[in-house]
Amino acid sequence: MLARRRTATLAALATTGLAGLVTGLPGGASAATDDTPGYSLHHVSVTVEVGPAGDPTCQVDADLYQPDTASSTHKVPSILTTNGFGGSKDDDNTSATGRAFVTAGYAVLAYTGLGFPDSGCKITLDDPDYDGRAGKQLVDVLAGTRAYTEDGTTKKLRIVSQERPGDPRVGMIGGSYGGQVQYAVAAQDPRVDALIPIITWNDLSYSLAPNNTDLAHGVTYTTPGVAKKEWTSLFFGEGIVDGVQGASVDPGRVGPPCPNFADQACPSIAQLLTLGYPSAGTLTLARHASVSTYVSKVKAPTLVVQGQKDTLFNLQEATATYRALKAQGTPTRMIWQSWGHSSSTPAPGELDFDAASLRSSYLGNRFLNWMDHYVRGTSAPVGPAFSYFRDWVPYDTSAAKAGTAIKAAYAERSSFSDTPTASLYLTGGNGLTPTKSKVTTGSQSYANASGAPTSYSETSGLEGNQVNLPATDTPGTYAQWTSPTLANGVSLVGSSRLTLHLDAPTAARTQLLGPAGQLVLFAKIYDVAPDGTQTLHDRLISPARVGDVTKPVTVRLPAVVQRFPAGHRIRVVVAASDAAYAGNALVQPVTVRTSRTAPSVLKLPLTSTPAFR
Repeated sequence: MLARRRTATLAALATTGLAGLVTGLPGGASAATDDTPGYSLHHVSVTVEVGPAGDPTCQVDADLYQPDTASSTHKVPSILTTNGFGGSKDDDNTSATGRAFVTAGYAVLAYTGLGFPDSGCKITLDDPDYDGRAGKQLVDVLAGTRAYTEDGTTKKLRIVSQERPGDPRVGMIGGSYGGQVQYAVAAQDPRVDALIPIITWNDLSYSLAPNNTDLAHGVTYTTPGVAKKEWTSLFFGEGIVDGVQGASVDPGRVGPPCPNFADQACPSIAQLLTLGYPSAGTLTLARHASVSTYVSKVKAPTLVVQGQKDTLFNLQEATATYRALKAQGTPTRMIWQSWGHSSSTPAPGELDFDAASLRSSYLGNRFLNWMDHYVRGTSAPVGPAFSYFRDWVPYDTSAAKAGTAIKAAYAERSSFSDTPTASLYLTGGNGLTPTKSKVTTGSQSYANASGAPTSYSETSGLEGNQVNLPATDTPGTYAQWTSPTLANGVSLVGSSRLTLHLDAPTAARTQLLGPAGQLVLFAKIYDVAPDGTQTLHDRLISPARVGDVTKPVTVRLPAVVQRFPAGHRIRVVVAASDAAYAGNALVQPVTVRTSRTAPSVLKLPLTSTPAFR
């Protein structure tokens, strides 16, 4: 989502794709005036103390949405929300959230995160010691125990209902950067009653430098990952732009040694983009600001919402958080919505915060029920354990009916699993077979080109702009295997696994030198139409840095919700490079081998059994 208060600035930067970083929730109308019927809007400021003792205080810019019916004798529950990266309390996304929930009878405190206009201090990547502590003190405002300033007057809030003195009824909602901060607050503040983090990360080291093999837990890896250079560059550039724009609020934001970022962020980003993999210090920085590190402290009921069209924070990240929360007994549900950072327009009827009521859309209804149940304390239903949007299911998309009809396009399940249900074995020169006994010995070889990417999946952050050309691979720099024609349509829901037997002689010699000498490869699945046209679903691929090429390696492919129609074929590709990522530092010849005794295999979580012609 674009923060439209800064459209001119972002338009000037569109050629570098910075616009795609400003993410949050859908909303289109301008911010409300101070005297909108049904509620009042108060522009306030809050002073917070963050970081180690002695650090300067931060001024937080915020808006308080107060229902006309709320008073000290008629108290209401509350919502705390903040912006996505590059946004503010004034952008369409955050203000639309405020309007939607105040209309539903909640007091809403919508604030601008640290490091973004017009709040002070620097960006600390949703670090619990900074952004988390700031959010906790904003909960104090809702509790009436911390003062805020409005028009030069110091006040305390007396309209929020409380479970006990100092403990307000409060839920948090927000997207992307405004999603992760919820974990950072809830981990240290048990007063938070419910969370709805949308399109956010589990482990920031995976988000910015993924490795889809050698996973220690969730998406947290052992062997350093592959720099997601386009997204990372956009992320860093947008943060600096925000610092320049907010210099009048806090001149220290643009000062050395790292403009508008925590001091350690600049050398970490420079090292990541230069070397193509994260150092130990970078991993520590990223993981300290990630729920994967402190999830055991998150006890608030959490509705995990992630986007299918998202190459920044993919579905595996949501799955990792969901599974960790569920395993420790934290009440949780998960939704895979249609939209994300790579395409931010919801399907008709899916979500519209500017509608007259949250009840008029599928997600809006789910969100309001979640807050009503856990914050307001009603018996509102919290929904199924797992829901996902299916773009191949037709429904009435007219404005009058889409909000109800879209339910047909959402599958709802009582549990989540993406355990593989079908196997396709690599066989012969370039085939896939569902029958292991029919595997024949074969191999394919490829090599990367020195210094230049030879495969293209996307231009990160441009949200479907025409710059996003069809995905391509240069002959000689990839290997592929294709299934027979499907006799029936099948649906892939979740993350597939690809086990490979590699022969990479250069990497076998250099891998002991560390990440720079280890083999990097990129795995992906194409849908091949009857005319031979192939489509890379939602432009999702899986980078992997292989720690030891002398052993079989299993790569987790992107989690997707994808339909392969009858008459189509499934193709798996292993490529040497991708334009959106860092790649091999050396030329790395690779041969992928398969045989009946040691087959390479693709395992897929299909919802039905495939049949082939």
